[in-house]
Amino acid sequence: MLNNKKILMGFMLYCIFNHAQAEVLVILPESGPLARAGLSIKQGFMSAYQASGSKTALKFVNSDKKKIAQLLKQYVNKKTQMVVGPLARNEVEDLIRARPKLQVLALNEVSPQLPNVWQFSLSKTDDAYALNQVLQQEQIKELYILRQKNAEVDNELFLMALLTEGDYPLNMVDQVPQTLNKHSGLLLLGSNEWLNSLEHLPRKHIYTLPNAIEERQVLPQGVKFCDAPALYRLAWPDVIQAYQQNPVSMPYQRLLAFGGDAWHIIMQYLEQPNVKSIEFQGRSGMVQISQNQIRRIPQCFENTRNKIRPLS
Repeated sequence: MLNNKKILMGFMLYCIFNHAQAEVLVILPESGPLARAGLSIKQGFMSAYQASGSKTALKFVNSDKKKIAQLLKQYVNKKTQMVVGPLARNEVEDLIRARPKLQVLALNEVSPQLPNVWQFSLSKTDDAYALNQVLQQEQIKELYILRQKNAEVDNELFLMALLTEGDYPLNMVDQVPQTLNKHSGLLLLGSNEWLNSLEHLPRKHIYTLPNAIEERQVLPQGVKFCDAPALYRLAWPDVIQAYQQNPVSMPYQRLLAFGGDAWHIIMQYLEQPNVKSIEFQGRSGMVQISQNQIRRIPQCFENTRNKIRPLS
């Protein structure tokens, strides 16, 4: 009996020691044009990491002006259990060409795929999927689209994704339609200032994208949109803490939430390396991992007379 206790104690100490030695390599831009985005992701990641109480060691390396294959060769070692990053699309493509042997959580999406490289992003495809769910629930059969002039290119990827998701016609218009029937909707694509300059907007079946949302700025009554829930619900103290440490605009607040979800995915994998599927209500939306694919479903909201309320 005593020998069995010694063996059990030795095994527990071995597990604790090896868990403490586990290391996650995080590859993010710390300088260059993507440095601000990289810093916001890192802040969200670190805030969620600290809140989790994890003892896993983190090693951050700067990806700016570096070859991804060389970074992997230089920094991946026997203690490395997982890699997070890189962020830029071309770097994710370079990562896949390098064919890493361990599990990677890339922070952007590209066409090439590898089974051990999960691709996680705040993609327009995810935004289109979430909005299309709302349109289906409201039985929209025809969608009018009004775009801010000289800013049309900003939403081309979203429109392509929405065209793929939906089975209803998308009609481009130059002005707000005078009337909408019960199966018609109006999608407004532009800045917050432009959105608020529009007159005679209907009160029902109007929609917009997250890039029209600005902190402390109003929205037209009745407009619906899909976005990262952590920006509207105080359910994630780590995101609040990260924002308080470094207040940033809405686009970078989404990256704080995104970084927090990236750590949550890592934590799930470290606890269950053989896990085949993961699902959780994340800071940036509902996160689903299945068959090596990640889907993020933003939460949808409506701006009412008194507040922004979540849609069921």
